[in-house]
Amino acid sequence: MSVHPEPSRPVDRRVHVQGRPVGSWPARSPEAERGAVRRITVVGEEILSRPCREVTAFGSPALSALIDDMFLTMYVAEGAGLAANQVDVGLRVFVYDCPDDQGVRHVGHVVNPVLELPPPRGRRLLDELEGCLSVPGATMALPRTDRAVVRGLDRNGAPLVIEGTGYFARCLQHDTDHLLGHTYLDRLSARDRKDALRTMADRRAAVFARRAGRAAELGR
Repeated sequence: MSVHPEPSRPVDRRVHVQGRPVGSWPARSPEAERGAVRRITVVGEEILSRPCREVTAFGSPALSALIDDMFLTMYVAEGAGLAANQVDVGLRVFVYDCPDDQGVRHVGHVVNPVLELPPPRGRRLLDELEGCLSVPGATMALPRTDRAVVRGLDRNGAPLVIEGTGYFARCLQHDTDHLLGHTYLDRLSARDRKDALRTMADRRAAVFARRAGRAAELGR
């Protein structure tokens, strides 16, 4: 999930980490300081179009390293969320650092997420711009429900319940879609999908250059 780039990312005292409020949190989550930058897959690569596998081994160095790398890769790409298949790993994991519409920042990771949406009668759709780090440079308006809940596990296998509203609800839906083998392009009309791909072709080189520059600034 992509966001519009910001000049800087200040510490936000209104922050929830792994679904729980904390007093403050650094601009880049501590996982990123341990991570390495990985290549982000691009729409059209086969791994993005197949469902990811359940994680069965928890508390492992490999899973922790993957999550750390995903956090740093997400920040370098100026994203709000990143799924494991976006770094070419077919496991059901995503990370996020995303605001909701009330300005509360949400940070964390979810393993083996299951998405729950309000019943149709109680849903309110928000038709807003959405982008994807695997569709570099393109954003399109897409309706999503304004509330979502994800149930899953943390890296050690402890249960999680993450609730989102507004933009954060969009992020939860977007990244759960990834793990099912879908990008947001799959939810667009044929015409809008064609327009998004055309925009990506025009802008991807500039996006890649910006990411490389940010990685160099961080010494990664």
